[in-house]
Amino acid sequence: MRGLNLRLPSLSTLVLLLLLSICSLATPRGERGPKGGDPSTVGPYSVGVTTSLFVDYSRTDAVTREPRTLVTEIWYPATDDSRGLPKGKFSEFIPGGVSPMLGGLLKSAYKLSVDELDVRFSNSAVRDARVRDGRFPVIFFSHGNRGLRFQNTFWCDFLASHGYIVVSADHTGNAALTIIKGKVVLYQGGEREHSAQDRPRDLSFLLDQMTTWNAGGDSRFAKRLDVNSATAAGMSFGAYTAIRAADLDPRFKAVVAMAYAPPEGHTNLTVPSLLMLGEEDATIGPKGNEAIRANFASHRGPAFLLSMKRGGHYSFTDMFKLDPNFGDGVGTGKRRDTGEAVTFTSMEDAYRMVNSYSLAFLDFYLKGEREFLPFLAKNQWPVEMGWEFSGIATSAQDAGR
Repeated sequence: MRGLNLRLPSLSTLVLLLLLSICSLATPRGERGPKGGDPSTVGPYSVGVTTSLFVDYSRTDAVTREPRTLVTEIWYPATDDSRGLPKGKFSEFIPGGVSPMLGGLLKSAYKLSVDELDVRFSNSAVRDARVRDGRFPVIFFSHGNRGLRFQNTFWCDFLASHGYIVVSADHTGNAALTIIKGKVVLYQGGEREHSAQDRPRDLSFLLDQMTTWNAGGDSRFAKRLDVNSATAAGMSFGAYTAIRAADLDPRFKAVVAMAYAPPEGHTNLTVPSLLMLGEEDATIGPKGNEAIRANFASHRGPAFLLSMKRGGHYSFTDMFKLDPNFGDGVGTGKRRDTGEAVTFTSMEDAYRMVNSYSLAFLDFYLKGEREFLPFLAKNQWPVEMGWEFSGIATSAQDAGR
């Protein structure tokens, strides 16, 4: 049943729970049982983060006029000996350190000095910690227009703690700034058309690189990357990027798209997709949210729609950490339709909703964790969000075979 609002019991919900019960009874003794627990809590693994540089010699960058080069951040489950070690700082995401010029650019963007950013910013990752043994699904995250590869550390840290590897690159020329071999490449607003073409190809290229790493191209990650369970994800222009990447590359098995609509000619209407929007989003506005809802309504495969009632565009980012009264989803502002004062969804609630539904969705579709089906079949926070789904019953039947 498409577009079902789950605030009230529904036939689809009852069918899902019945299927879950049948699947549980059919599980042979000795197989791994349900993990249980609350998907909104931090996972059992320590988190590491590292920076790498990848060069696609098959493409010439429209801005640099050199081979397309991607400064890339990678979050991953780390070994237990990293617990208690110092967590990474904001400045450590800047390759080569922060020069006076870069410090000035950052202060212009965030109204804070680098030292103040290091104090204000928080994350859970230990830089260059050892990679944990295991084989982990890979998520490719795309930042927003004029964003940065580390704009969503709250999400990347959380998923890495639950056994995912998250790969996120600065899309050169569309990121706020990118540092390549000591040279600063600033955001180029006039290159948006090129960016729309390059961004999905960046994700596919990075999937190629992770496939090479898994085969031994980087000893730290050899045989630790489950590249057959790849997800395309993103926020704002990055959501567009993720949806388009899944259109063009069938290796992406799932999509997580925050606060943006699909491109024209969107074709992959069957890939499992988690869509999110902020009802008070002043950046993409009512038309943007209508396009997200239309994408959900047209989807023929498993699809979920999270609508944050007091959320805005930046409710899905780290902006809470850097400027707690930024607006458009962070701190206070005015309602989009009426102009009335509004206190946006708190950081704690926004992150809890985004993280928990992302984890339940990914664990169900990439890891086959059927115990998260009841969580997905219910709006856990009806006061703060709307929750709809479609196509899930068929997927549940498939998962139980």
